[in-house]
Amino acid sequence: MSKARVIVVGALGKMGKNAVETFLLNKDKFELQAAVVRNMGNVSHENKMFFQDIGIKLTDNLEAELQSGTVDILVELTTPDSVFVNSKLALKNGVRPVIGATGLTDADIEELSKLSKKNSIGCILAPNFSIGAILMMKFSAEAAKYMDRYEIIEKHHEQKLDAPSGTAIKTAKLIAKYAKTANQSSHTEHPSRGQLHYGVPIHSLRLQGFVASQEVLFGGQGQTLTIKHDTIDRSSFMPGIMFACEKIMSLNTLVYGLENLL
Repeated sequence: MSKARVIVVGALGKMGKNAVETFLLNKDKFELQAAVVRNMGNVSHENKMFFQDIGIKLTDNLEAELQSGTVDILVELTTPDSVFVNSKLALKNGVRPVIGATGLTDADIEELSKLSKKNSIGCILAPNFSIGAILMMKFSAEAAKYMDRYEIIEKHHEQKLDAPSGTAIKTAKLIAKYAKTANQSSHTEHPSRGQLHYGVPIHSLRLQGFVASQEVLFGGQGQTLTIKHDTIDRSSFMPGIMFACEKIMSLNTLVYGLENLL
């Protein structure tokens, strides 16, 4: 079987650097074609030398890479302001996006889904690549069948641009889908009571010291249930990225959430 040819966008971010190193450790399955950054003029000499030493092209011309005809998968690890444009450009050029950045609206996801289906190529949107976080979401959806009061508290590093997180929004959507009754939590419009998504209050914290953490709290008569997942290190996302890049080669539509592939 031939190797899947990959480019990583957002290659100098914390997730991007981890992904580049992980692809280099998996040369038996993947061929890393290029690392893409926003602006080469802002790249330090040290980072330029790093990519030169490992023999990987560093560029800020994503469109040229996508139009080259030598790329199978785009691993999109940028920011909310560019993820939609980059992913749409990939699909239009026959390149399969594995999207780890969050901030996409329902309308954005619907447009990417239509484009993926039209071109008959796979697209994976993963609010979280951690297998433990995916299990947290699945367990929360199951708990919602039995308990009718629930809220989400999510905590991330202070550089995270979007709030609530994509993981929290995806969790809320799953809970709303599987809940037997609407949320009975006594939510009000007061800002301290969180922001409603799919009828689920979400409370977002952005603090130094966190990578990512989420608690889903359920309340019932005389009892509470907490389902919690902590990301200690970004390396926890790498197995999920590798898994997604393997699976996407056999898909011809958009898949929203790795839990649909497990």
